[in-house]
Amino acid sequence: MSLRTVCRSLMLLIIAAAALQLQSGKVRSADENPLRATIKDENAKGADLWIYNDIAKARDEARKQNKPLFVTFRCVPCKDCAAFDAEVAKGNEAVHRLAREKFVSVRQVEMKGVDLSLFQFDHDLNWAAMFISADGVVYARYGTQSAAGADAYNSLAGLEKTMHRVLALHAGYPKNKTALGGKRAAQKTYKTALEMPGLEDKDRFHGSTSRKNCIHCHNIHDAENHYAKQSGKFTQDLLWRYPLPENVGLLIDEEDGIRIKSVKAGSPAAKAGIRAGEEVTAMNGQPIASIADIQWVLHHVPNKSATVKVTGSKSGEHTLRLVTGWKKTDISWRGSIWSLSPRLRVWTPELTAGEKKKKGLPTDQSAFLVKWINVGSLAGKEARKSGLREGDVIVAVAGKPLKQMTPPQFNVHLKLNYKVGQKLPLTVLRAGKRRVITIKLVE
Repeated sequence: MSLRTVCRSLMLLIIAAAALQLQSGKVRSADENPLRATIKDENAKGADLWIYNDIAKARDEARKQNKPLFVTFRCVPCKDCAAFDAEVAKGNEAVHRLAREKFVSVRQVEMKGVDLSLFQFDHDLNWAAMFISADGVVYARYGTQSAAGADAYNSLAGLEKTMHRVLALHAGYPKNKTALGGKRAAQKTYKTALEMPGLEDKDRFHGSTSRKNCIHCHNIHDAENHYAKQSGKFTQDLLWRYPLPENVGLLIDEEDGIRIKSVKAGSPAAKAGIRAGEEVTAMNGQPIASIADIQWVLHHVPNKSATVKVTGSKSGEHTLRLVTGWKKTDISWRGSIWSLSPRLRVWTPELTAGEKKKKGLPTDQSAFLVKWINVGSLAGKEARKSGLREGDVIVAVAGKPLKQMTPPQFNVHLKLNYKVGQKLPLTVLRAGKRRVITIKLVE
């Protein structure tokens, strides 16, 4: 072999080694990340703008480029918000361009190592976003969900407008530092979900992440509820998390994020003199960039007599006067409700109007078919032991006919009105005859 050939071979080896070293210093794209394949994250496939599941490296990159971070949180297995997530991840050109050119963008698909003191948002969401600086200044939140549906409040137009508002806040920092202070809550006593005192199945969660072994966002609220129960600090007020603007009378245009579409007559907002057509620019001194920002402010107002300062783009500052119980709303959509005691452990789909008519039941009242009893659980065993059978139709609770409600609303009704150890009297229809079955509620 000639000297020239040897030198050429050595040079190729050196170039290859340098390339490998350079590549090892880069953040893996979604396609290269083995986690994407493990959890079958199809919406991330080919979406090369995202730093995948690595907030720490994204913050380093944001610091170098002096850009804000756009961090999306997605529960990949969940069907809710899947279409919206796909558009944000790689479909919508306007959002895609902003995410690539103006932000350092992160796709976070698990909660194991996330700093929960910094990333505080409504963890019952299937898709959420936070906008922060490299140093942890919170600019805005995005993502809202309710019983109206997973995407009732989310829109690509609204997200794009929120991103432009975030860029303005980033450009105005640190002059706006005081106003932004309230967007970040007090430091928690733990850093990550695995350190939460109320998190169940910790040993399992310490294993490798997969679809069956992933700390979902709602597990954070599960753990908070569980610990509150354990420590004797639980109250139902803890359940009215992140109330909607409608709770104070404001219906916000989801295509904009801060423009008031309408004001409910007789509401605190109406009484304060706020009118439709203007924008909510600040609440309790915090700049507002989205519906989720409004919810963040309301989340930290107590569920009793209180006041909230709302600044309108045209009419200036108003004081909303709230009364005790103002936060209460339909929480049947929340994933964290299912783990809350008491649990009946019975699958009860609602009868259709036609099915109710066949059985001689009023069509303007709810009736639930006992489709399946989980006899592998203590609660299911107790239900079975008490006499409940698959095929029974639940028509009343404590002798009162059921008003129109969905199965999730029926589930919440039981949790809000009964406690572990109490007796649950159900009236069921079996073979055309009514009978009362009394179930002792257990964990």
